[in-house]
Amino acid sequence: MASQEIETLTAALSRLPGLGPRSARRAVLWLIKRRETALVQVLDALEAVRGALVECDTCGNIDTTNPCAICADPRRDVRSICVVEEVADLWALDRARLFTGRYHVLGGRLSALDGIRPEDLAIDSLLRRVEAGGIDEVLLAMNATLEGQTTAHYIAERLEAMPVRVTQLAHGVPVGGELDYLDEGTLAQAIRARRPVI
Repeated sequence: MASQEIETLTAALSRLPGLGPRSARRAVLWLIKRRETALVQVLDALEAVRGALVECDTCGNIDTTNPCAICADPRRDVRSICVVEEVADLWALDRARLFTGRYHVLGGRLSALDGIRPEDLAIDSLLRRVEAGGIDEVLLAMNATLEGQTTAHYIAERLEAMPVRVTQLAHGVPVGGELDYLDEGTLAQAIRARRPVI
């Protein structure tokens, strides 16, 4: 048996996404074996981040500066905004380096079952950004779930009267996907989103 402190550390790590009790125990043992190097670096990094994290007032991203590095980057296209549900979605899209505009994090998605209403999300601040002018396109990058698509539809309706082009991520057959292995929902979306070849 390990000491109470080590068990507490293991329990804390096991609550992280993707880590169960066994993986957390292995991580703790690895850190203990390297306590003079790796453990010190991890502790220093955690302490530095803990004291510096802020939410960007413009887009809702989590960073150590306000506005965040994305909003402050002069190379970004200020005329396009990509709307995402969560910060993790923003980070995933930005990691791909395919979108060169700015972002807007809603902080969730509409869900009647969970009691999440439009006023619980950062929809009004998105509308204020668009109303302020200078925005040509709003890209709705919601997850392909019922709640995500409901959220996208609601935002598109709210933006309908504004002079802005509203686009949405394409859904359907993934690159390398075989039709035989796709579920009916993915196939249905691919059929609905079909486009001319010529």
